[in-house]
Amino acid sequence: MRVHLVDGTYELFRHFYGVPSHHNVAGEEVAATRGVVTSMLALLDDGATHVGVATDHVIESFRNDLWPGYKDGSGIDVDLKAQFPLLEEALEALGVAVWAMVEDEADDALASAAAVAGADERVEEAVICTPDKDLAQCVGGKIVQFDRRQRVRYDADGVRAKFGVPPASIPDYLALVGDSADGFPGLTGWGAKSAAVVLAHYQHLEAVPAAAGQWEVTVRNSPRLAATLAAERDRALLFKTLATLRTDCEVGEVDDWRWKGPSPAFSEVCRRLEAPDLARRVEALAAG
Repeated sequence: MRVHLVDGTYELFRHFYGVPSHHNVAGEEVAATRGVVTSMLALLDDGATHVGVATDHVIESFRNDLWPGYKDGSGIDVDLKAQFPLLEEALEALGVAVWAMVEDEADDALASAAAVAGADERVEEAVICTPDKDLAQCVGGKIVQFDRRQRVRYDADGVRAKFGVPPASIPDYLALVGDSADGFPGLTGWGAKSAAVVLAHYQHLEAVPAAAGQWEVTVRNSPRLAATLAAERDRALLFKTLATLRTDCEVGEVDDWRWKGPSPAFSEVCRRLEAPDLARRVEALAAG
């Protein structure tokens, strides 16, 4: 059995900026939602049987209480923001599992579902469908990450090749280099190369010696980097907390994610999306 865990927030952003705008007869912008639903139908048409989609029902999360600069949804286009509830309604009508997150983030739901899938002996592979680097920390064993747009798949070796560190070190890596998408800056002077060299050896921030003279790796400007890390260790550990995904969100069990076809509400959703062809295609797929 293979399960597909989809980053619905990423998909909505991708389609909003990647497909032509379309307002329905009621004046609602619906193009991105229609694009995501079409994309999920393609996934099902390719043979996906167990599908869960995570969305950020509310952009803010518990992380905003930890770091004031954390992403808060400010600046999001109103036509994009208005489609979040529409997307959730459309996906639920399509019949796929939807995790609309409020206190936690969509990424936390994906990490939690990956943990559930990884623990189910019937699951041969769990595919996390997103290019988001945060999710690389979940990769390993039967869990892989897949960028559907670029058609690139990452297993644990792929994560090491891309970042220079193993999946378990991704939160430490992001703590040092920062994550502009999530709104925290990392530590001054630390870049991708220095973070990769140090963490490839020590794995986690807590294991990095305070003085560069104690380091067992050679890194350019190591005295300055070590001094920065020593002076800002608490800040680095806070950033690591921000980058560490939760794996205890309520996402149900693998059997809950099996696609059994659309609900009767899907035809009405398709009318709202002005996509009658979607209704016909889904009905045909469900019948088949």
